[in-house]
Amino acid sequence: MTTSTDPRPLAPRWTSYVAIGDSFTEGLWDTDPAAADRCRGWADRLAASLSARRVAGGEAPLRYANLAVRGKLLGPIVGDQLPRALDLGPDLVSLVGGGNDILRPRADVDRLSVLLEEAVVALRTAGVDVLLATGFDASESPIVSLTRSRVGVYNANIWTIARRHGAHVLDLWGMRALQDWRVWAQDRIHLTDEGHRRVADAALVGLGLAPDDADWDVPLTPLPRAPFSDRARENARWAREYVGPWVRRRVRHESSGDGRAAKYPDLTDWT
Repeated sequence: MTTSTDPRPLAPRWTSYVAIGDSFTEGLWDTDPAAADRCRGWADRLAASLSARRVAGGEAPLRYANLAVRGKLLGPIVGDQLPRALDLGPDLVSLVGGGNDILRPRADVDRLSVLLEEAVVALRTAGVDVLLATGFDASESPIVSLTRSRVGVYNANIWTIARRHGAHVLDLWGMRALQDWRVWAQDRIHLTDEGHRRVADAALVGLGLAPDDADWDVPLTPLPRAPFSDRARENARWAREYVGPWVRRRVRHESSGDGRAAKYPDLTDWT
């Protein structure tokens, strides 16, 4: 029996990756060090890790595009971003959406799940590997926690869809590290750069790969609980600065993504 003497690590099999979704995948609040006016995010970080591993294994860099736009509902993600992703012909697509829909009181989780499954079927029929993601566990959020039961049902459907069609799952609900406000931005809906870094490692695990950081889900060292008066004051500030504007946009049928285009619309060698 012969054995390989090649010291290079085994490169990930994917040659091209397209990310579609909303602000979570666009990477809101994770500032790109190369451009202060542009966000980075977990998907960009995942692409960089996959590309570095390919190069280390003697393969060409990963080609990557990010079509995600903040504020998008699942319908426009599937209706607008999915066809473009298919046109690019990648062998891996991350499809994460539905969170903005579920924030609305009348969200129909069953309808969202059917739409998501149809999108997964379209991708799998085209021979594309798919990475889905569960929703966050917002049990500690004073308002977003009201959506927890709907997110739980949606998550159950996501796992079922993944099993039926051979998709991968990024398990955000199960991440212990996300149960700490220090990895969340001031709006309490988006992640900080540390949160996105940890999610990128969770995505690697969801794809069946080793994380870059073995401690990716180790919780931060606990801090003493803030006094009630401080927490009440912070909650009031959050409601004034973030909840109020969000409600006004809903009343006006506006989106934070109106007029915005995808930040990386074409496949590019990624580093």
